[in-house]
Amino acid sequence: MKTSFIYILSNSYRTTFYIGVTNDLKKRIIQHKTKEGSKFTARYNIADLIYFEEFTDVQQAIAREKQLKNWKKEWKLNLIKGLNPKLETLNLH
Repeated sequence: MKTSFIYILSNSYRTTFYIGVTNDLKKRIIQHKTKEGSKFTARYNIADLIYFEEFTDVQQAIAREKQLKNWKKEWKLNLIKGLNPKLETLNLH
């Protein structure tokens, strides 16, 4: 069973968010940090991981990504602050 993740990245000012899905979170974050992740994240310097969820079913992860992308910014902030109250950059070891 392959693990999938949805993740939320932000810029250093925490004003812009990016939501994505991947099966290799560490590798994907590195791609965003080196500006290879997406044109949007590269343009707006979005590379700080501030939230993620883990799934055993990729279809569930994709459905969750789509759900979160339709959420209002306030809802996303409340979700993130539930696990990361200070909106700190999360480090993956």
